[in-house]
Amino acid sequence: MRTISCSKARNFLAVAIALSATLGFAAPAFAYTAAAILNPDGKLTYLGSLGGIDTIAAGINDSGQVAGYSDVVDNFYQHAFITGSNGVGMTDLGTLGGTYSFATGINDAGQVTGTIIMSDFSRHAFMTGSNGVGMTDLGMMGKSNISAYGINNAGQAAGSAWGEDFRSSNAFITGPNGVGMRDLGALQGGPSGATAINDTGQVVGSSEAATGWAHAFITGPNGVGMTDLGTLGGTSSYSYDINNAGQVVGISGTADGSQHAFITGPNGVGMTDLGTLGGTYSFATGINDAGQVVGYSDMADGSQHAFITGPNGVGMTDLNSLVANLGSGAFIEKANGINNHGQIIVTIDGVPAVPEPETYAMLLAGLALIGFMARRRTLRENFPSPAFGPDQYPC
Repeated sequence: MRTISCSKARNFLAVAIALSATLGFAAPAFAYTAAAILNPDGKLTYLGSLGGIDTIAAGINDSGQVAGYSDVVDNFYQHAFITGSNGVGMTDLGTLGGTYSFATGINDAGQVTGTIIMSDFSRHAFMTGSNGVGMTDLGMMGKSNISAYGINNAGQAAGSAWGEDFRSSNAFITGPNGVGMRDLGALQGGPSGATAINDTGQVVGSSEAATGWAHAFITGPNGVGMTDLGTLGGTSSYSYDINNAGQVVGISGTADGSQHAFITGPNGVGMTDLGTLGGTYSFATGINDAGQVVGYSDMADGSQHAFITGPNGVGMTDLNSLVANLGSGAFIEKANGINNHGQIIVTIDGVPAVPEPETYAMLLAGLALIGFMARRRTLRENFPSPAFGPDQYPC
């Protein structure tokens, strides 16, 4: 569990989504993390990797194509990827000449959006064509750093733009197929950051509110207007995903100082606390058009497990109780997204052995693993969360 920094959140705010929220931690020797699709029948489809150790699944469309990022074995960098339908196969999307790339959103045509880290550590947003073919730089909107996080079926992307110091940000939306980039403004003229977009162009994210704290927001169609979604009684809230009815999910501070996952009604109306799996915090990361919500929560014993709710956010179930082929000692730590067929992309921790010989390379050992861990730490320091400032959560 992260240490919450309320003073920094007040100054910098943060919309911590798919990237920082879904980054895996280095596993102990002889165990590691894996990315998979949890299918409605309870069976797991492991995604494999681009040759390295870790893979993070960040987005899934209705045909089961997954986008995310994975280690590349020959140089230990991470590259964006797309899979085929139902998670079969993995294609490296490249970097447009940069050092790292991260895919964070995918639409039903297989257009992928995300971020490239260039050799000078500046961030550039990208979009591909259908099925991940081709990669285009979306431009810079007069800023030094741009990251795209969500994409809808028209190819409109949403994300955040920063200056050189990452101390403030501006939410943006593009036109269809990534053409043009427009600043969405803010709730009170301060920082803002966008994390997801639906098919009508409603954008969600977070922005500085009148209180000086970050509040979740929703816009109207095509990013017009911005409405404060409020909180669950705490000081801050952050929205992370939206479905085509305009139901928004994310995380909010509560009156007792906890952080809980929330869901709203259509068009962002009302905010309902989704509760936890027995612990003190929960985090909603994805929602489908039926209103099924996925995310993760701590348990009464302090461990962290992924969850799913029923339609419209009713009830919360530990995903580990639904899986059919999870090995001994392994557990589903996080759920990062869900499609309209109920396929869920998950992060599995404590995998003790290669789960699928045809899809996973043998675990690198010894000094290779040590070198990887050091490189991951360096990368995290240089790749901030998708908004105002890195690693901030609501209080």
